[in-house]
Amino acid sequence: MAKVKLLNMAGEEVGSLTVSDAIFAQEANEALVHEVVVAQLANARQGTKANLSRSEVRGHAKKPYSQKHTGNARQGSTKGPQFRGGGNAFALKPRDFSKKVNKQAKRAAFVSALSARFAANDIIFLDEYKFEEAKTRYAQDFATKLGLDRDTLVVLAQNDEMATRATANMPRLNLQVASNLNVYEIVKYNKLVLTKDAVKAIEGGFEEWELMK
Repeated sequence: MAKVKLLNMAGEEVGSLTVSDAIFAQEANEALVHEVVVAQLANARQGTKANLSRSEVRGHAKKPYSQKHTGNARQGSTKGPQFRGGGNAFALKPRDFSKKVNKQAKRAAFVSALSARFAANDIIFLDEYKFEEAKTRYAQDFATKLGLDRDTLVVLAQNDEMATRATANMPRLNLQVASNLNVYEIVKYNKLVLTKDAVKAIEGGFEEWELMK
């Protein structure tokens, strides 16, 4: 178990927090993290792109002009891909891009990604993330005092409407609920801000989460 500094929203140290080595002090496995991130992004693809092939476009297969004596290349139909309005040579069709990753791999990648960010000092532990009013200037003040000038993800234990509204117009500050946190988000953002309640939620329930939402 490791002890970390706990900050308030003004960037002041207000105590310490004990975090689990099982979550934040495991050996990094970059290959596994990469595999899970690739699968997560692939599973997010709709795969609904579709084009018409030359056999599917509207029209007829009548020969457009004589085979010889025109000076043009011979053509058998205007439905070919070389003609305007013709079909695609290699028409794209709907397909399933999804990749299967077993639960153990997802859990291991989740822990590995968090441990790597923790080892790189890219995680800030926060007492709480709350606002009295849904004002963007309060969220801006928070980001300034903690030096969050790059893409940052704040992880909460549960939804907070006031915090969501206050953060909505912050282009480099995003919110996520602990139970929806996934491997891609962990590696995507430059900084992670975890509230103490979010840490407890992660340590207590991540094994039951989907992790690839």
